[in-house]
Amino acid sequence: MKLPKIQKPAASKKAKDSKDNFDVENVFGTFAERYDKWYDKPFGKIAFNLENECIKSLSKNLERSFLEIGVGTGRFAISLKIEYGIDKSVGMLKFAKERGIEVIRGGENLPFVDASFGAVFLIVTLCFIDDPLKVLKEASRVIKDNGSVILGLILKESPWASFYEKKGKEGNVFYKIAKFYTIDELKSMLNNTGLQISEIRSTILQPPTEEPLHLEFSSEGYYKEAGFVAIKTQKRNSMFHSTFNSSLV
Repeated sequence: MKLPKIQKPAASKKAKDSKDNFDVENVFGTFAERYDKWYDKPFGKIAFNLENECIKSLSKNLERSFLEIGVGTGRFAISLKIEYGIDKSVGMLKFAKERGIEVIRGGENLPFVDASFGAVFLIVTLCFIDDPLKVLKEASRVIKDNGSVILGLILKESPWASFYEKKGKEGNVFYKIAKFYTIDELKSMLNNTGLQISEIRSTILQPPTEEPLHLEFSSEGYYKEAGFVAIKTQKRNSMFHSTFNSSLV
């Protein structure tokens, strides 16, 4: 598999020199194996299945190829048949590469030319990014005009965000560096990227717990109590043309 055409270096000096970026890269590099094994535990296994189903429900009929920003160890990428992954952490990329993902190391500045992908995924990524607005702008830049950017995230309003923030304060190395955003903050960022929400689904509509979750189907729409929300976005011009054309049928 050949990567789309490279335009510029994978990460700018500013991104490399950022203390926040260093902390995130260092944490995920040091604890990559611990992170990956979490998905094999009873809680992590069910959480992954619920989140994965939620993302999959928004991923039908997308044009290829696919890119995941913050690909991590590649678990979602493999399940969603995402061909390419980018991440700052060498430790994480090692696992993703072993799972068959075409990987590249990089940060906020995506090293691809405009309109390289049919869809870009950011799954539990925005909360670990130093400059989420910049990354969303880059994601918008590298999708085709009729492409989609699909987000999977925990929003600030959710009781799960408070639950994870508490775990971070108690010393959890991952949640300690996470920052959650409200739905209004997310919408504000999207308004500055040329992206517009076209569909939302929510899952993990159960109270925060350390115990294994029970299975459920994702629900259409945004639920503030949800432990995971999947959001499909498209470029505003493509949504306009889609609506305009459908009105002529």
